[in-house]
Amino acid sequence: MKNFLLMLALSLPAMTFAQTLFTPIGEVLRHPRCMNCHTVTDFPRQTDSRRRHTQLVVRGEGGRGAPTLHCSACHQDKNVADGKVPGAPNWHLAPLSMGWEGLNDRDLCLALKDTNKNGNRSVPDLVHHMEFDALVLWGWTPGGNRTTPPYEHAEFVTLLKRWADGGAPCP
Repeated sequence: MKNFLLMLALSLPAMTFAQTLFTPIGEVLRHPRCMNCHTVTDFPRQTDSRRRHTQLVVRGEGGRGAPTLHCSACHQDKNVADGKVPGAPNWHLAPLSMGWEGLNDRDLCLALKDTNKNGNRSVPDLVHHMEFDALVLWGWTPGGNRTTPPYEHAEFVTLLKRWADGGAPCP
């Protein structure tokens, strides 16, 4: 089914795809690799079960942890060799305004485009962010036994660009 949706999405005119197939984009954004940091809580989540961070880490200023336990105390610029501690440059939680928990496709789409919630990013800025940001890219190379989003990163970027080229309408 996943491959059928992707093939259909890539074959439709941009506007038709954008209006009717935000679903694959939402599937990626709802994957634990994204949602564990795009939470509406004052703490990050871990694993595919999205449990509270084991060390009782809290959001802290700028989403970087408490003054006595910043995210960077454990999370370095790359995954540790054994894969147990993930890492990427600029490791932090997304701001609360970028929390996506509980949003349906329409609300997720609207939140993505809302410059008051998304860090003042235009749609092209969002696409660029999801295509090149090292922390976003980490989701596809998380190390350890972590799962990856349901589409390859290149496929996801293609879907994002088609959505953007179609005017980024929400379902």
